[in-house]
Amino acid sequence: MRRIIKSIVSAGAMLAPALAAAQEAVAAAPVPPVATTDVPAATPALLPPTPGIGQPTGGIDLQTPVTDIAIEAQNMVHNVLNPVMFAVAIFVLILLAWTIVRYRAGANPVPSKNSHNTVIEVVWTVVPALILIVIAFPSFRLLANQYDPPRADITIKAIGHQWYWEYEYPDQGGFTFDSIMLTNEEATKRGTPKLLDVDNRMVVPAGATVKVLTTAADVIHSFAMPAFYVKMDAVPGRINETWFKVDKPGVYFGQCSELCGTKHAYMPIAIEVLPKAQFDAWVAAKQKENGIEPKVAEAPAAEAAPAATPAAAE
Repeated sequence: MRRIIKSIVSAGAMLAPALAAAQEAVAAAPVPPVATTDVPAATPALLPPTPGIGQPTGGIDLQTPVTDIAIEAQNMVHNVLNPVMFAVAIFVLILLAWTIVRYRAGANPVPSKNSHNTVIEVVWTVVPALILIVIAFPSFRLLANQYDPPRADITIKAIGHQWYWEYEYPDQGGFTFDSIMLTNEEATKRGTPKLLDVDNRMVVPAGATVKVLTTAADVIHSFAMPAFYVKMDAVPGRINETWFKVDKPGVYFGQCSELCGTKHAYMPIAIEVLPKAQFDAWVAAKQKENGIEPKVAEAPAAEAAPAATPAAAE
């Protein structure tokens, strides 16, 4: 037994220098390069929402408008519709109170037998018609501006699903992404309003005319952004069109505004308006993420060579 142990120890002593030399050779060998894959460019940081802008602030007044059409619509509500409605309501209440007092049973023991009055009938026909005309003409102009968009700088397709939105950017290579509402915990962590923010916002450039094509994959939805004065149904098998132009960068929130199922209330819309340079960086990151080659602007055609001048007379 002792002889076996001695032989093992002596063999180990003989192999030790060889093992040490092998370890030194491995340590000195160059490390082969590790294959790497391209990592998508980082998406620009999310803008924080501005309190009181682009989100509900109460249950009485309209949201603060941020587009020219929204400003015009709010002015019409405050300067035309509300005064007319209040005036008509007050007039009717005064007329009703006067009728109750003037024609009460104590003051008129014998009921009036009048059944016709031409003047009154003309007045209550002409005056409401004039009121409707006063309201209608500004409304026609406002509707025409809303549904007759100018030339678009960018087109985005908004597709409604139960219960989230999908956005497609055909002008930027056709990349798409889903936009799903954040949980309350995620919204709190991000510091954004609950039930309004999403994981992937629609991103548009500031100062650009944005055309939105709406459709749906299942049932009827409605793409609505109150601060933009935008509301357009998204109907399966049909494409509707609306537009907006926002000059100020920021985050604006909306909602699906057509009852579309049990989770209709959990289908928000979040639009992030970025300066042009940041928007271009966001598009580049999305294109790289989706393996889309960015479009290269075509070089302008070479100008025609100037006509040869006649040789100088000798």
